[in-house]
Order: sequence, then structure tokens, then C-alpha cells
Amino acid sequence: MGRCGEVEVEDDDEYAKLVRRMNPPRVVIDNDSCDNATVIRVDRVKKHGILLEAVQVLVDLNLVVTKAYISSDGNWFMDVFNVTDQNGSKLKSKKVIDTIQECLESEDYLVPRATEAAGPAPSEDESTTIELTGTDRPGLLSEVCAVLACQRCNIVKAEVWSHDKRAAAVVQITDEATGLAIRDAARLSRVQELLGNVMRGDGILAQNKKGGNGNTTNTGVSVSAAHAERRLHTLMLADDGVGMEAGKARPRAAKVVVMDCTERRYTVVIVRCGDRPKLLFDTLCALADLQYVVFHGTVDAEGGSSKEAYQEYYIRHVDGHPVRSDAERIRLVRCLEAAVERRAYHGLELEVRTEDRVGLLSEITRVFRENSLSIIRAAISTKDGKAEDTFYVSDAYGNPVDGRIMDAVGEQLGHAVLRVKRDAPVKPPVPEGGAVSVLGNLLKGSLQGFRLTRSHS
Repeated sequence: MGRCGEVEVEDDDEYAKLVRRMNPPRVVIDNDSCDNATVIRVDRVKKHGILLEAVQVLVDLNLVVTKAYISSDGNWFMDVFNVTDQNGSKLKSKKVIDTIQECLESEDYLVPRATEAAGPAPSEDESTTIELTGTDRPGLLSEVCAVLACQRCNIVKAEVWSHDKRAAAVVQITDEATGLAIRDAARLSRVQELLGNVMRGDGILAQNKKGGNGNTTNTGVSVSAAHAERRLHTLMLADDGVGMEAGKARPRAAKVVVMDCTERRYTVVIVRCGDRPKLLFDTLCALADLQYVVFHGTVDAEGGSSKEAYQEYYIRHVDGHPVRSDAERIRLVRCLEAAVERRAYHGLELEVRTEDRVGLLSEITRVFRENSLSIIRAAISTKDGKAEDTFYVSDAYGNPVDGRIMDAVGEQLGHAVLRVKRDAPVKPPVPEGGAVSVLGNLLKGSLQGFRLTRSHS
């Protein structure tokens, strides 16, 4: 029986490949039909995850999606994206347009090509990727950086997120001596052990007691070339700490409504919140990680002065069923709220631009810790021997940072190195009501954890 099943799967795969060859993807990039955006139309055979892949291509090229229309009933995927560059202008760069065309018409996995177009990334044998999750606490990133510095590991790139007392990071490191990936198994094991101790912290015993959240720090080594922000969403969801505290009542950055569409066997999901970069990518990541498929959707981020984004999705679980229980509905709402919130509050935005050197990041995060600054998010990179880091910080209690503290931090790091870029206050939650959607158009149509990832060639 098992062998027959295997043959059937192979036959299905071959049939799908044949269908794709007979119906090659068609991508039209139009700068004429819309006054204020470039219109990208994508027609191709449907496959699982194609919508998120397409949006990730656009995100990796630093494009802004202002509107989107999604339809993927049956075996065909038809989508329209209205996009602009970061300045709100239509796309003029031939390189960017050609990259979009090439990626969205490719049968290969789309993301690596788009990432390469956005900027050079270390090749697979040049870095080791570390994934971390755990309970957030003041000074956690500083401790991680200190361990890596002591183990003669140089951080070349990192993305760090925290939300609802949980933290996750994807960090690319190299051997300080060679500038390449760390290949010594014993050394990797030692780094793994030390970082595991840091991520567990003093709270691990309390977490494992009856009534705790059950999170533990697991370790392992595996091969991966995953997109950092995509992985962060998955890590924080798998950590089960994202916005799930029982009985926690506080203002939310997003208004999420989940409704039944019984006659079409869909669940309708509506998300309303303040617009921001990568919002569409973040909500689609949450749906994908929860194993939902988007069949139809409308996205509108042209809120004018209100700067409000509206997203409406018609979804089913990968098993073909709509949402079937109150518990599933609550989890869907909370995970979407968390996906929006992880980047909704930026705090005080700090830029560090200086010559890169061994131990630099450890020094910067130590100064932050000693001045009671809490790192909400961080994007860390090195390019041509320069450190280009961005930190979003608050005080230890999540409040805005006192100007006197920033003066002290500037004195210790050097005012030429540190620049205060922007203080973005918390946006008020979307008011109740007004989230009922007009369903007619679509209805009438027939439409923790912690792993070391050793990169190698």
C-alpha cells in the first residue's frame, strides 16, 4: 500500500510539472494604467505558498504594496499588486523591473534571487546562522553578543525581535580568524551550549513548573538558507509566547475580525490597523504558519491622511476546511494581532554607523544595558568594513527614553557613531466597529528554542 501511495505522489508531482510547462507564468508590469503606482499582474499555475513567495519578492526589493487583489480558486493563481518605491514613486529602475519579472516567472523558489538583487548576501560557505528564541529580559542581546565575542565569533548580520516578553533572533556569524563559516563541530557545540545557557536564563525553572508556559530551550544543528524575517515569524509562533497570555487585556495595534462565509465554505478574515512597511508580508506569514491558504483577498493601504490599512482574506485550512471552533478562531485572531504588533511599535530609533571591528556589537549593547535601555528590535549588518546597525529602544519598562540617558549613551559611544533617527510613539488602536465588509464582489463571482544552522557549500 505504501509503495502505491508513493507512486501516486510521484505521478501527481509529474502531472503538476506538466501543467506548469503547458501554462508558463505570465507577469505584466504596467506603468501606464495607474496614476500613482506601478501595476504588477501575475498569472500562473497555483502552488502552495505562491502568494507569500510573490509578496516576499516585492518586500526584498524594498517595494511598497499599496493595493492588492488576490484570486486563486481552482488551479490558477491570478494576482494584481499596485506597488511604489520607498519614495511613493512608480518603478523606473530597469534592473528592479527585470528582477521582478525574472523572479515571478521562475519555477524555482523565488526568494534567493530577489534577495540577491536587493543586495549581496554572504554565500553559503561564508557564514553560520544561529536561530534563538526565549524569554525576553533586559540585557539579553548584550549577553548573547558577549558570548559570541568571547568565542571569537564575529556577527556580520542579524535580525532581532521581541514581543510580549518573548524574543527571537536570526544571527549570521563568522570565525574571527578566517572570516568564514565555523566548521569545527566541537566549537559549534561549545557555542551552542553557552548560548543555550544564556537563552534559558534564571527563569527556565519557573517556566517548567506546573502552570508555566512550557517553553524550553532546544538545541540542534541543521542546514537552512531561510529568509531571516520569515524565520522570525515562524520562531515566535512556534515559541507559543506571542500574545497568548491568558486574560491579558490591553490596547491592540490591529482590529481583527473573523467571520464565516458558509455558502462558499470560507472563513473571512479582516484586518484593520495603521499602515506601515511590510504589513502585508507579516500578515501573510502568520496565515502561512498557521497553515491557512488564501483563496481571495483585497488589500488597500491607500488610506490618505488616516494612513490606515485594510486587508480582507477568504481562507481555508490546508485540509480544506474553514475555521471550525472557537479555540481556532481565537488563536487565529491573536496570532494576526501579534504579527501586526511585532513591528507596530518602533520606540526610539537609533542608527550606528562606524568602522566595524571585533567586539563592536558587544560594546554597543553593553552600553545600552548599563543605561537601562531595552532593545525592542534590531537590524544589524556589515558592509565593506562598515557597521550599519539600527536599534529600536525603550527604557526598561517600555516607556519613551529620557533625553539625558541618550546624552550619556552618546558620550560613551561617541556622538559621531550614534544618531537618533526617529521617535515613533505608539499608535492608538483602531476603534471598535466599522469592520464589517462588503462581501458581494467575491461572493457573486465564481471565483525556546534555538538552533545552530551551519551553512556550507
